[in-house]
Amino acid sequence: MLTEILMTSLMMASPHLKTDSVINIKEVTVTEFKTNRRSLAPMSVNKLNARDLDLQNVTSTNELSTLIPNFFMPDYGSRANSPIYIRGIGSKAKTSAVGFYIDGIPHYDISALNIDMSDIASIEVFKGPQGTLYGRNAMGGIIDIHTFSPLEYQNTKIKIGYGNKNDITAQASSYLKLARNLGFSIAGNYHSNDGFFTNVATGKKADKIKEYSGRMAFEWKPADLWKLRLSSWIDYSDQNGYPYAVYDKQTNTIGDISYNRTSGFKRLISNNAFSAVYNADNISFSSQTSYQFMNGSYKIDQDFTTADKYFVTNDYHMNTLTQEFTLKSNNDKKYQWILGAFGLIQQKNNVLTTDYISQKLSMPTYYTEPISSFALYHQSSYNIWKGLSATFGLRFDYEHSKKDYKKYTISTSSTPVNVPAYTFNNKLNFNQFSPKFSLQYLTTQHNNYYVTVSRGYKVGGFNETVTSDDDKTYQPEYSWNYEVGSKLRFFDGKITTDLSLFYIDWRHQQITHTIPGIGNILTNAGHSSSKGVELAVTAHPINNWNVGLSYGYTYAEFLDYKQSDKVNYNHNILPMVPRNTFGVNSDYTLYPQCNVIDRITFSAGLDGTGKIYWDESNSLNQKFYLLLNAKVIVSSGKFNWEIWGKNLTDTNYQAYCFTMGSTYYVQKGRPVSFGTSISYNF
Repeated sequence: MLTEILMTSLMMASPHLKTDSVINIKEVTVTEFKTNRRSLAPMSVNKLNARDLDLQNVTSTNELSTLIPNFFMPDYGSRANSPIYIRGIGSKAKTSAVGFYIDGIPHYDISALNIDMSDIASIEVFKGPQGTLYGRNAMGGIIDIHTFSPLEYQNTKIKIGYGNKNDITAQASSYLKLARNLGFSIAGNYHSNDGFFTNVATGKKADKIKEYSGRMAFEWKPADLWKLRLSSWIDYSDQNGYPYAVYDKQTNTIGDISYNRTSGFKRLISNNAFSAVYNADNISFSSQTSYQFMNGSYKIDQDFTTADKYFVTNDYHMNTLTQEFTLKSNNDKKYQWILGAFGLIQQKNNVLTTDYISQKLSMPTYYTEPISSFALYHQSSYNIWKGLSATFGLRFDYEHSKKDYKKYTISTSSTPVNVPAYTFNNKLNFNQFSPKFSLQYLTTQHNNYYVTVSRGYKVGGFNETVTSDDDKTYQPEYSWNYEVGSKLRFFDGKITTDLSLFYIDWRHQQITHTIPGIGNILTNAGHSSSKGVELAVTAHPINNWNVGLSYGYTYAEFLDYKQSDKVNYNHNILPMVPRNTFGVNSDYTLYPQCNVIDRITFSAGLDGTGKIYWDESNSLNQKFYLLLNAKVIVSSGKFNWEIWGKNLTDTNYQAYCFTMGSTYYVQKGRPVSFGTSISYNF
């Protein structure tokens, strides 16, 4: 796809240059364990390596929207929610419909998906349902992130940067080979920004942020066929949040951000994992054990006005333990297979308090939600004849969850108010089969055509806030994805094209409703569909010059969704789904004939998004808009000096919008930003 041009660019550079000479990032190939040894997969896959991320100045997950067609991650205004949509499939709240993995560790909560992206080796985005191999939360696809291995990559680097709005970054990393078969890595990152938007009621920035992250890993090969990895990762964010302003649809104007109580979000994520991989000539085995702890809290002036109406606070804790065993063939024979088992134990503890200030009432809600799940999966691939192969996969998932829910009403006035508490203790059980079928025809090692049919599944569950018995739960959602595509190379790899067409049949889609003074409640729509096309062309016209063009089109609509007898959304466009995504990215490297500067790399990207409808009624939309980003890297020996800019045309656009009651709330997109940094590689 588009991003492959940057993977191959180093190989195609001037013959007298080494691969790792360009901006001092060594190319390291990282392969997902669940893939077979065939070079091409019968699905749409976008891959970004460290050089791609550096050239495009990607610092967080939501900035991937500018690089991947039919991928959209709106700026929610807080990392409490990080919705991800691929080909129109996504979720606004609760659990993501897109799988998210870091070094094989799954991240399930939607608040854990927008993370620091420094020192990332590669990112793969698999589109379409991946439930056969990855389970319940992979309806839209998966994002698979890999960090560097200290056994394959050795480097020590420090980097500091400064930008407008007092944007400060400080990074340090070291990847060391302590012995022939023992490696150690450590990396840390600090980032802060004063914010772009001012709350006129308080005089403070509404989106100020401070964040820290750190990673550490040991890798050991006790024998030639074995590789053990122990890793730990921590991420902390402290931000003001929710820079929402009232939008007047009649005058097409956005008011000031003006609410009297400071809102914000704090989040701590800790991931710890141990993996063991055995690679023999004919068989491979992997064991992946992970433990994730997440502690978060947010507070929201939910009326978003200077009047004291609603104020919501939420403190939540989540512990997740997972274990996965995978066994697969490891050869080039006609028949290849994968067999696996997965288990999860999760405990959620939540305290949600809504203060109805004008009514002098407080409604604290306490709930615990233990979840346990188990899955078995298998996938077989057989080379039928001269490059023609067929794949069949099947996964069985079982999940059990229960919820102990207690809501109290407490008077905050001197006059007691007697309102009975609302409590329940319920259990839910779900089981599901997720099949996959595909045909693939390889005409050459690098060219293929494929047809894929796969089923996606996202588990049901309990709502976090409840107004009546009907709101307690929501049901699972299902999808069938039909896809045809090709991956072709021309002129010895100087031009690469990827083309895919898809149709998704989506049943019981989980819809999020935001209710004033209550929060988000999920219900189910009847029937939806999404169809579209993705095209990417990459080119290397001359030495040191790379060009990539991508285009994605998605038409997603409700086929059967009647919210009530009077409200019918049939044939309305699904919200949060851009009709078009467009990108042109290019980079060129100069090699001055002087002793001071080794090279100068120019990179620029023009990215377009839209048209986006923000709600089910299609009453408000953001038209197609373009963002221009650029970066210049000057390298001298082990030093790199960078100058970057984002949204250089200062385009005015809506980054996120929602309705609450009859009122529209909009978060503006970030205006022009720029900065510089210097780094040194030891």
